Amino acid sequence: MTDSSPYGTYAPTGLVARIAERTQRLPEQSWRARRLAMFLRRLAISMLRGRPLDVERYGARMRLHPYNNNCEKKVLFTPQFFDPQERALLKQRLSDDAVFLDIGANIGAYALFVAAFTGPRARILAVEPQPDVFDRLTFNIGQNPFGTVKAIACAVADKGGELTLFIDPRNRGESSVKIVGTHKNATVRVPAVTLVDLCRSERIERIDAIKLDVEGAEDLILEPFLRDAPDSLLPSLLVIENGADQWQIDLPSLLHKYGYRQIARTRLNLMFERADSSRPA
Repeated sequence: MTDSSPYGTYAPTGLVARIAERTQRLPEQSWRARRLAMFLRRLAISMLRGRPLDVERYGARMRLHPYNNNCEKKVLFTPQFFDPQERALLKQRLSDDAVFLDIGANIGAYALFVAAFTGPRARILAVEPQPDVFDRLTFNIGQNPFGTVKAIACAVADKGGELTLFIDPRNRGESSVKIVGTHKNATVRVPAVTLVDLCRSERIERIDAIKLDVEGAEDLILEPFLRDAPDSLLPSLLVIENGADQWQIDLPSLLHKYGYRQIARTRLNLMFERADSSRPA
């Protein structure tokens, strides 16, 4: 079960604190710096002996468990390496009343980052299907005063109901409704909704940006959404994990048909903006 002791119980101390301070100062573009960060991170994790750490990252308080979740490892020790171009784009484009959907929210790094720079009029949905990761997400949301982030415990898919989520115990961020991998016996049944139905149930009438990180199932979510959503609901900005080798369709081409153009590509993600309000005939 998730440790619900007060925030600050696991504040970094001693050598672990010094390592975390050191790794945060390492330059992002340096190969040597990344190798050093990996070495120091392994050392600190071994010293923690299974304990989490309470830290502030991206203007938000978080309790991070750097063991079986690469997201938490990166955010804790090298937050400057965690999707810097993607975060810069969101900060540049989103206004103080933004509507932002974080689908595959994990422990809330994106959702809380956006909440920290937008204002009280913003609306942020953080959607995460894994029960124990969802508990970490809700804990992190509760440590902050933003009041704009709502956590939703479900998967987003091409149809509603209930489905099997395949869990990767080595990296919880790679769990998927689509990719079985080598851990086919590590599964959990979770509720699922379509993206259109999620927006309808939450009474969302516009979306400024979506971050979509669902380990190869991005096409299953976006194809029916693009087809069925009203034009007013199509987001201005999309940050999508690049799962092209798992997608069953050419997702960038489909997005192009709905008025999107690719504006950036990083090692892990593709970024699209909607250039106009056109839809395919």
